[in-house]
Amino acid sequence: MRKERTLTSESVTEGHPDKVCDQISDAVLDECLRQDPNSRVACESMVKAKRNLFGTLMPQVYLMGEITTGANLDFRKVVRGTLESIGYDGDWAGFSSERFKLHVNITRQSPDIAIGVDPRGEKEQGAGDQGLMYGYADNETDVLMPWSIKLAHDLVARLSNLRKYKKLDFLGPDGKSQVTIGYRDNGVPYVKKVSIAAQHADRDLPGLRNWILEEVVEPTIPHNLLETRLRDITIVNGTGKFVVGGPEGDSGLTGRKIIVDTYGGVARHGGGAFSGKDPTKVDRSAAYFARYIAKNIVVAGLAERCEVRFAFTIGSSQPDDFAVETFGTSPVDEKKIERVVREMFDFRPSSIIKILDLRRPIYSPTAVYGHFGRETERGFFTWERTDRVGELKRAFV
Repeated sequence: MRKERTLTSESVTEGHPDKVCDQISDAVLDECLRQDPNSRVACESMVKAKRNLFGTLMPQVYLMGEITTGANLDFRKVVRGTLESIGYDGDWAGFSSERFKLHVNITRQSPDIAIGVDPRGEKEQGAGDQGLMYGYADNETDVLMPWSIKLAHDLVARLSNLRKYKKLDFLGPDGKSQVTIGYRDNGVPYVKKVSIAAQHADRDLPGLRNWILEEVVEPTIPHNLLETRLRDITIVNGTGKFVVGGPEGDSGLTGRKIIVDTYGGVARHGGGAFSGKDPTKVDRSAAYFARYIAKNIVVAGLAERCEVRFAFTIGSSQPDDFAVETFGTSPVDEKKIERVVREMFDFRPSSIIKILDLRRPIYSPTAVYGHFGRETERGFFTWERTDRVGELKRAFV
């Protein structure tokens, strides 16, 4: 009897309430770094909208956190620009960039945290908090990401791009996808199930399912991964209706899509979110560095799958824990990989920031469609580079 395992990953569009918040938080971070590259930022956002007795939409945006910066910030301008770029420019979609109430509760970074982060004398810059960080790569796809999360991202990215660039008035900004990949006992993957939800206008749209199948799903899912007709394994708007969406249908919070942001549940996660955090927060920078290392290990042929783990204590300039896991796919000893990587890479938080060039306003594009395995208009993120492959190979000759 043939054995089978499955993996399922989800993604969401840029108009999903939680992703709205991630984008607002990273837009605030980018504006701080644009004016002051040494800004310390921990910005959380929350959004919610409701209608009053007259049916008028009443959007609310909350900004909370700690920011120490020399930047002059116009929070309303940053929020409005983010909402406009998403496409929340009218009431029917559940939010409005033209009219929202903004609540701001931002203080400076705690001096007790700054003690651990600021370099003093011979003391190195330390980690901005404690935590566990994981990075992962596998050779399943050309971007070294699992099929399930790659396809989930590709589906919602295509849905959003069609809505925005073709100016489709029957689609709203909110949406979701979910992809289940099956693996035969020989490891060959195939698409077992696809689900996609697209917010739509409140009018009769009898051809919506076929349109999404033909314009979004079929161009995205590779035919060589199919064992049956795609339309037979695809669910479109599972309840049959998705009119009330965005922050009207559900509240949004920064950092509530951490698995969407990373590896779709395929790898482990330390629990720390990314958006709204400057690179002194190792939740973000060390997770990027872990992906960088894991990807170079896989490209160097030292493993087919690789997971890299860090653990930092607040104020520490070196990780308390470091490990490499190759899931039995490495032709060499894992412990030797760990020793070589430990000697080859500089794990100090200040060096991570320098190596990956993280004090730049680069973070808004990361807030949607994943932080790993993708290219933006500006090119690949620095943590996607494979510039250490040659050194790794030579270490095992």
